[in-house]
Amino acid sequence: MQRLEGLMRKAIQDYGMIAPGDKVCVGVSGGKDSIALTVGLAHLRKYMGIPFELVAVSLDPQFEGKQTNYEPLQELFAQLDVPYEIRRSEIGTIVFDIRKEPNPCALCAKMRRGILHNTAKELGCNKIALGHHLDDAIETFYMNLWGEGRLGCFSPVTYLSRKDITMIRPMILASEAEVRKAVTSNGFPIVKSTCPADGATRRQEMKQYVSNMCRQDKAFRQKMLGAMQGADLDGWMPLHMKK
Repeated sequence: MQRLEGLMRKAIQDYGMIAPGDKVCVGVSGGKDSIALTVGLAHLRKYMGIPFELVAVSLDPQFEGKQTNYEPLQELFAQLDVPYEIRRSEIGTIVFDIRKEPNPCALCAKMRRGILHNTAKELGCNKIALGHHLDDAIETFYMNLWGEGRLGCFSPVTYLSRKDITMIRPMILASEAEVRKAVTSNGFPIVKSTCPADGATRRQEMKQYVSNMCRQDKAFRQKMLGAMQGADLDGWMPLHMKK
């Protein structure tokens, strides 16, 4: 975790993600990314020198009408002294059974975001931390380029004026491999997704493309990061580069 936490700390400082007195809600899907994010923030809270509160939230879509078992995460977060909320929803039923969406990911993501934003506000949080890493950012860039013909990516920090809440992504300087290594080497529990569409998405195609490019050019990720930061694409230029 030391390497990952170092990259998280740098991202938080480079983009001014967390300020004293913030209460941060971490969206926890149960996958490796959200687990690494929660553990990393719990550790950084102790030694980064910025006093902030942390709470973890899982939104159970209840795919196929079945509740997800989050007990392993409850035990882990209790050890880290991180309050943990589990909210059950009918997202799975609505997306797959009622709406029968041919492309379910967009609707599912929209509904999850809405519930997460409302839950965060209910818990008194002013920020929401999401587990996107550098590979996610690069994949999103190419999805936008090839799918919509535009240059764009999600932002490191996004203020949502309608909800008066700020989204932050503290792991954007870390590769997926670095996140995976942190989780596996420490034996953190994973709650596997039971989504019927898991692994059969456009995102998966982009993941394979980025993986292939990285095998051909070991510096591919860093070149992409440098390009997005240098162009200040959707707020990617670090604060110290803007002075």
